Amino acid sequence: MSPTRPKRPDWMDQDTYDSIPTSLQVREVHVQVNQPGFRVQSFIVATTLTDADAFTSDDIAELYHQRWLVELDIRAIKITLGMDVLRCKTPDMVVKEIWTCLLAYNLIRQRILQAALSAKRSPRQISFTATMRKVAASWQVILKCDDEMAPLLIEVHLRDLAKHLIGDRPNRVEPRAIKRRPKPHRLLTKPRAQAQADLKNGTPVA
Repeated sequence: MSPTRPKRPDWMDQDTYDSIPTSLQVREVHVQVNQPGFRVQSFIVATTLTDADAFTSDDIAELYHQRWLVELDIRAIKITLGMDVLRCKTPDMVVKEIWTCLLAYNLIRQRILQAALSAKRSPRQISFTATMRKVAASWQVILKCDDEMAPLLIEVHLRDLAKHLIGDRPNRVEPRAIKRRPKPHRLLTKPRAQAQADLKNGTPVA
């Protein structure tokens, strides 16, 4: 199939639009899923890897299966780093909040990579959550170290991180349900400051 280029959106400048090809040749790969517990039995992958001899259907299916690592990374950013709920109230501060979390994420991933290289392991084997906690704890300690002690602390820190391994869980399946029940409170449908003012005035919060 060969989809054509859509009209230029308002947010895109003309130079960027002109650099995009007028059409794009892609290949459809139909994949059958035989793994019990998976939510789908078949799906279609659209790819620009059009050479079927160099990139077989099985290769494309396996690459798409490995995309689950992306889902895990998104979960680490949203849940582990607490980005599932943004707390700033203005657009500018929301942007700063997002960039701060992404900076922290990349710093943690860098520390994981350093620990993995020193231990000759794959970075995917080391726990993100354990690394985050140990990095946060080490910041309080390293500030009190002198120039001779700091490198030793970092070396010990990296060796310790390499011990926090996650299990090998191929084809893992989980129910899409939560175990912990939410608190039985009504939903807040107005700004908190307005709700607080209503309560002080004796108006019920709807």
